Amino acid sequence: MNKPLASALFSLLLVGAAAGPALASAPRDSASAVAVTYAGTVALSNCSGSVVRAPGSQPSDPALVLSNGHCLETGFPAAGEVIKDQASNRSFSLLNASGSRVATLRASKISYATMTDTDVSIYQLTKTYAQIQSQYGISALTLNDAHPVQGTAIKVVSGYWKRTYSCNIDGFAYRLLEGEWTWKDSVRYTSSCNTIGGTSGSPVIDTATGKVVAVNNTGNEDGGRCTDNNPCEVDQNGAVTVRPGINYGQETYTIVPCIAPGNKIDLNRPGCNLPKP
Repeated sequence: MNKPLASALFSLLLVGAAAGPALASAPRDSASAVAVTYAGTVALSNCSGSVVRAPGSQPSDPALVLSNGHCLETGFPAAGEVIKDQASNRSFSLLNASGSRVATLRASKISYATMTDTDVSIYQLTKTYAQIQSQYGISALTLNDAHPVQGTAIKVVSGYWKRTYSCNIDGFAYRLLEGEWTWKDSVRYTSSCNTIGGTSGSPVIDTATGKVVAVNNTGNEDGGRCTDNNPCEVDQNGAVTVRPGINYGQETYTIVPCIAPGNKIDLNRPGCNLPKP
C-alpha cells in the first residue's frame, strides 16, 4: 500500500483497492481540462486527504475530509471492521492553490471508515463549507456521482508531499488483494502515477471536470503476490495478475448515495452499498 508515513524515516506502506468491470475508453481533449491545484487538499500527520462535498451538500453543512481507512489515527481497521461516528479531534493542514498551508482544520468525529471492499475514511469537521470559504477562500472538491471511465486523464494530488502525479485510468481490478484486505472495483493507474508512501488518501481528480473520482491508496512495490505492500488483481474467474510498480485508487462515487442531508453518513439510504458495522 501507499501506506501512511508515521514519519519520513518510516518505510513506505501502501494499501490497495478493489475492482470492477472495465468501461469503454473515453479520450479527453486536453484543451478542455480544468486547472487542478492543491486548493482544498489537506496534509494529515501521516497521509494526504481533501475537503470534499457531495453534489447535494449545502454551504451550511459541516465539511467533510476524505482520506484512506488505513490512515486513521487509531491504526488499520481489520478486515470486516467498519467504524461509524467515532469521536476524533484530529487536525488537518488546509492548503491553497500553490500548496501553502492556510489553516489548521479539526475533526469532530470519524463519520465513517473501513478497509473492507474499499479503503476510505471520512471525517466531519468543526467548520462548515461556508466558514472555510469565508475565512480561507477555499472551496471543497466535489465527489463525482458516476463510475469512473477507462482512459480518463487524472491527477493524484498529495497534500502531504505537495506533489501532483499525472496519468490516465488504465482500467479496473475486479478484486484487489493485499494481505488480509480485499477491495472491489479498484482504479488502476497507468505507470506515470508512481505514487509513494504519504500519498495515501490523495484525491484522484478527473482533469476534465475537476471532480474526485477516487482516493489513492496502494501499489505493488516490488512484485510480490497479494502480500502487504504488494497487492494483486484477481478476476471473476479467480486468475491472479501481479503488476509490479503499478498503483491503484478506490472509487468514490459509491460514497455519494450514503451522504444524507446535513452531510450525515446514512448507510441505510437507497443506493448506499458501503459496508455496514
